Amino acid sequence: MIDSTTRCPCGTGDTYGSCCQRYHRQFAQTGALTAPTPEALMRSRFTAFALNLPDYLLATWHPTTRPHSLELDESLRWYRLDILKATGGPFDPQGTVHFAAYYRSAPGTPKSQKVGGLQTEVSQFTREKGVWYYLDGAVE
Repeated sequence: MIDSTTRCPCGTGDTYGSCCQRYHRQFAQTGALTAPTPEALMRSRFTAFALNLPDYLLATWHPTTRPHSLELDESLRWYRLDILKATGGPFDPQGTVHFAAYYRSAPGTPKSQKVGGLQTEVSQFTREKGVWYYLDGAVE
């Protein structure tokens, strides 16, 4: 976990405490999902990948497409998110987020095994009973 005064991994420039932590904390304390838009949910999900929070990722995944379990690759560190385009506001039924997410090898990885790269995806989101969920994504 990171300190609430550290810059949020999602790339807004805000601190974690004033950005994605509120969504993660609300979920951890009450089970409520509160991201108001597809972009906010995508940012909080990216940060959940960066901080290794699989329970949050599963909870924000729509039940019709959610995997039974999720094991995150601990050999990778997700360190940067660029939102290329986002649609869907607080009251829309659907939305999309086109993003690029950057990763690299975790600290301590032997030099011969180091990797780095990016994943570009257009993600689909749906809002049900006021809650946004990740549906699926098309990796580019």
